[in-house]
This record gives sequence, structure tokens and C-alpha cells, in this order.
Amino acid sequence: MNKSDYLFVFFACFTGFICYFTEGSDSFASALGYSFNLLILILPTLAGGLLLSGLIQQFIDQEKINKVLGEKSGTSGLILATLAGVITPGGPFTSFPIVFALWIAGADIGALVAYVAAWSLIGIYRLVIWEIPMMGLDLSLLRFLVSIPLPILAGMSARWIVKHTPLKPQVKSKK
Repeated sequence: MNKSDYLFVFFACFTGFICYFTEGSDSFASALGYSFNLLILILPTLAGGLLLSGLIQQFIDQEKINKVLGEKSGTSGLILATLAGVITPGGPFTSFPIVFALWIAGADIGALVAYVAAWSLIGIYRLVIWEIPMMGLDLSLLRFLVSIPLPILAGMSARWIVKHTPLKPQVKSKK
């Protein structure tokens, strides 16, 4: 476990403590039941995402990833990461294991930020399945089009921050 894991466990215990002593044991039991049901609901998706991450790590050629998404990939790496984010379907249980696998394989922080930003801002599946039916074609396309440069700008910003500040994310070991 790392520091963030301990922080989440602390907050879970702390909020559970508050729930128990302010709302009573019935509310606490209800919260535990809800948490368990949520775990059962997301477990298959989480397992699939983690399996996908492991498979990606096995099939990715680190030299190719380093070349196309690494530090020296320039703007083309950010554009490629953005395109990959745009076409990645699913929620965070799909996209974040992919990000982790790419990070382990040698993609730089700019490409990873561009990927996540594109996935969250301009995902084509979200546009077609949710936005156009709910918000209409005009508003959805306008939002989509003005958001296109944002992942690339986010990736450039991330590269700049890592280069010019003490913030230097490190790849976690493959334990």
C-alpha cells in the first residue's frame, strides 16, 4: 500500500466513525450494505479493466511506445494520445488501466495527460450515446469542436510543469 491508499482507508474509517456515532448503527449498516452492493456491481468491470491493463503491458513494445508517446514524441505524440483518448470507449475502469499500461511502457506525462483529457472531454462514444440525444446536435458539436485543442494544450502544460517545477511523477514499480 502507498500513501494515497492509507489516506483513503483513513477517510473511509473516519467517515464510518462519524456515520456510526451521528446516525446510529442502522445507518452505518445501511452504508456498508450500499458499499458492498456497489463493489459487486463494479467488480466485473474493474476485473476486465485490470486484465486489459495486464494484457496491454504484455503486448506493448516499449521501444515503439517510447518512440510514439515518449518524451521526444513532440506534438505528434500528443495528437496520437488525443486520438486514442477520443476513441477509447467505457468508463475509468477501461481508460485508467490503459493509461497505467502506457505509463509503464514509457509514455511520457504529456501524452498520458492528453489521453485522459481527450477521453474525458471529447470521447466520441460519449458524444454519440449521451450528448447528441440529450443536448441536441448543435450544442453537442459546438462543445466537441471547441474542446478539441484542450487535450493537446493539457499535454503541453503537463510537459512544461514537469520540466520546470519539482513535480516529477515517477512510474510505480510492477509489483
